[in-house]
Amino acid sequence: MHQPLAAARAHRAHGAVPGGRRQRHVHGAGLHRRWRLGVNAALLVDARARLGECPLWCEQAGALYWTDIESATLSRWRERDDKLRHWTLPERVGCFALCERPSTLLLGLASGIALFDTDSETLSPIRPVEAGNPETRINDGRCDRQGRLVFGMFNPKEAAVGHFYRVHPDLAIERLPLPPVGVANSIAFSPDGSTMYFTDSPTRTIQCLDYAADGRLGAPRPFVRLAAHEGFPDGSAIDAEGGLWSAQWQGGCVVRYDVQGAQTHRFEIPASQVTCPAFGGAMLNRLFVTTARTGLGAAALQSEPAAGGVFALESGFCGLPEPRFAGAP
Repeated sequence: MHQPLAAARAHRAHGAVPGGRRQRHVHGAGLHRRWRLGVNAALLVDARARLGECPLWCEQAGALYWTDIESATLSRWRERDDKLRHWTLPERVGCFALCERPSTLLLGLASGIALFDTDSETLSPIRPVEAGNPETRINDGRCDRQGRLVFGMFNPKEAAVGHFYRVHPDLAIERLPLPPVGVANSIAFSPDGSTMYFTDSPTRTIQCLDYAADGRLGAPRPFVRLAAHEGFPDGSAIDAEGGLWSAQWQGGCVVRYDVQGAQTHRFEIPASQVTCPAFGGAMLNRLFVTTARTGLGAAALQSEPAAGGVFALESGFCGLPEPRFAGAP
């Protein structure tokens, strides 16, 4: 997400219930919906990222990776020794994918895709993307269950002039037959890989579609629509039960939706610009959340000094191992 999007923060729930959680009732159209509000998240890394994004847990390394898009940096936090490492790249990194070799990452740079070796710090460009449109850059992305990286584009004017793409194991790039996009986000896949989720964030609507193993796409259909006070849907993650966890930019929270799109849980984050969640830890039961401080003034930063940090919380759910890109060593 990025600062041109503006909305009020999500309303806060009230009324404590046992177990350190609170619950709220939502009325409308004859519905009576209940969902739980989780305990506050803890600051894991005071990263102060301008635009923290794309947290991914690497089981082999026992570490969390993420990017600060606007600072063109990639970071890693290792759980066993609480050690941090940072890499500065020549371009902004919108998203990336793990590869079979723990030291290799497939990067979605602003201008195209590249392989990066974190040990040697060698960057190997592969192919440009939308070279004829300098106003777009690669944004959100994630590997499908077959190990193909699916990503979408970002435009600072939020104009729907970019597209969604898929990187195959042979490193060929395919443009997907989906509507043009201004701010691609929320790319995620169901546990069995048969459903893809995505959004053009300014529309406030997360969509889903049938996703075949051979790559064929069904027609997009609405999955969740956010109200104006809830903010904008940003990055997402999927838990082992198929629930979709959505970071809500300017909503100050991560929300879980079940497979029918009903809200079941909501976790407040002490930062308004929440960007993306990821499951990790040895049991894949910790939820890591990136945030941003870009566009926040002095008053806002005084009220949310940890903005741009990486947070961690116990969600009560387990995630799935992050799919690795199938075409790199």
